[in-house]
Formats: sequence, C-alpha cells, structure tokens
Amino acid sequence: MKKTLFFLLFSIVLLGQKVETIDLSKSIKDSKNSVKSLTVIDIRSNKEVGMVMYHKDEVKIIFENDAGKDIKDWFYKYNPVRGNNDLVFLLESLNISEDKKEKYSVGKLELRASTFIKKEDGYHFIDRKDTVATVSSRTTPYLAQSLAKKVSSILTDLFKESYKGTPWELSISENDLPNYNSLLKEKLGILKADELKDGVYKDYYSFFTHNPEPGFTLQTNDKGVVTKAIKGEEKTAIRHFYAFVHEGIAYKNIPVGYTEIFKDENGVFIEVTKADLFPETAGNGVTIGSAAGGLIGGIIGAVIDASVSGKKNNTLGPKVYLDPFTGNYLLPEDFGKTK
Repeated sequence: MKKTLFFLLFSIVLLGQKVETIDLSKSIKDSKNSVKSLTVIDIRSNKEVGMVMYHKDEVKIIFENDAGKDIKDWFYKYNPVRGNNDLVFLLESLNISEDKKEKYSVGKLELRASTFIKKEDGYHFIDRKDTVATVSSRTTPYLAQSLAKKVSSILTDLFKESYKGTPWELSISENDLPNYNSLLKEKLGILKADELKDGVYKDYYSFFTHNPEPGFTLQTNDKGVVTKAIKGEEKTAIRHFYAFVHEGIAYKNIPVGYTEIFKDENGVFIEVTKADLFPETAGNGVTIGSAAGGLIGGIIGAVIDASVSGKKNNTLGPKVYLDPFTGNYLLPEDFGKTK
C-alpha cells in the first residue's frame, strides 16, 4: 500500500513538471577549419540547470543528454573538417532561477564558460562569457523557453568569437584549469607594476599585460587634453585605443571622453555613472553602447572624439571593474538604479 501511494504521488509530480530542452542547433561552423578536436570540461558542482514556473506547472530546463556530450556533438555536427588546434571548452557555471514578485516573475540566467587552446606547454586562454541575463513574465509568459534560447545564443557567440580570438601567451597546466581566473590574474603585468608605461594600448590584452604599442607618443591640445597618438607620420585619434597611460596615469576611453583607471586589491576599475557608459545618444544623434543587463556589460562600440569631450566630468559613480579576460565592464548589480 505504501509503495502504491509513493508511485502515485511520484506520477503526480511528473505530470506537474514540464521540461524545456536547450536547443543547440544554431550553426557554430568554424569558417577557418582551424580546430582539430574539442574537449568539454564541465566543472559545475551542480549539473542541474534550473527551473521556472509556467502558470502552476514547474518547467525544468535541461540538456538533451548532458552538457558535455551535447556541446561536443553540436560542435562536430558543424565542423566535420578538422584543423590543427585542440580547443577546450570549460563550462564553469550555468544556473536558471526565478524571482517571484507580487504580480509577475523574473527569470534569471547566470552563465560562465571559457575557451582555451591546448598546446605542448599548457592551456592558453582565448575567450569567455560571464553573463547574467533576466527575463520578465510581463514581457513573455514563456520564461523557460526564453531563457533556454539565451543559453544557446550565448554559447553560440562564445564559439564564434573563440575561432577569431588570439590565444594568450600565458599558459597554465590542466590541473590548474579550474583556478585559471586567479592564476592568470597573478601573471598580468598591469596588476603587478608599480610604475605604468606611458603610451597607447590597442586592446584589453595589451593593457593588462602592460605592453603599449611601440613607437607611439601622445599629443595633447592647448587645454592639456590627450587627443592623438603619433608614430612618425602616422596620427591616430586616441579614441581608437582601449586605454592609454599619460605621465604615469592610466585612462580608459568611454563614450563621454576618457576617465582615470584606478587599482586596488580586487583589480583595476573606473568610477563612472550609467550616463557615462551608456549615454542615450552621442553628439551626432547616433545611439551608442548598449544597456547590458546583469553583472557584465559589453565593450562600447563607439566613443565621442576626445578632442571635443576630453576627460569626463567630475561626477563620480560607483566602482566599475574591468574584466581582464574580456576587457568588458563588470557592472554592479544596482548600477544606475536610483535609491
């Protein structure tokens, strides 16, 4: 009788729970055919993805088989032609949850995954996605479907960007992969340097490894605003660089000009407001940047000419750290919210 009751209750639970499978069907073809093999390492402590509600039903978000097998099968489906590189996909975290409000719910996705190239001397970091995204039931009642699609989209972007990415020169061992974040940060020159090298840094990697572009000097206008980088006859507007160091002080280009970069025990950061990073329009009326949700924002795709705007105004905002693995902004959860 007890067994019969148990199976009856178990059947009722199953009937009340639906599933949403993460659809890994978008093309992730490597047009360069550069990858010979893919290894997927899933270091999540909890292999469950998560669950949200649809009306009165629980909807569980799942992989068709498991994350490792599905991601690997997905890659080989679109990349039958082999290259020379051994690509490693590290799934660090993936969690979907729901925050129930009085009249609606907010579904939340937290995802972090990284890619490496395996070489004889170890594993070389390429790229990563470290994302928090939310979906409101006021926008769509199908939270599970929407969040599952976001998982697929983020993983697709990571593969495509990894094909184009340049592996770091720094390497770590296979045993150190789970701790790559702290171990690689310890090797970054910008975090260890007592004095900074003047010059321009073309991208986040050259900045964090403390390697300015050789041969460039900085030019200022009559107001002391840095406007250009000069190398012989070549003159490049300062806004085309990720960052620069002038008279020993580091600066980050942002949409409203440039702002000083500071350093503490947690890394490097800028002090900015939401309006500094995500102004609605630039002077020419073109929308720039993107109001990225969650903890991490994207690199701004355009900046106002520093010769016009120069340093940003003196309005200080909260600390916004710069991610040494992507160059992106690590936005506080309450960034831009009024109290």
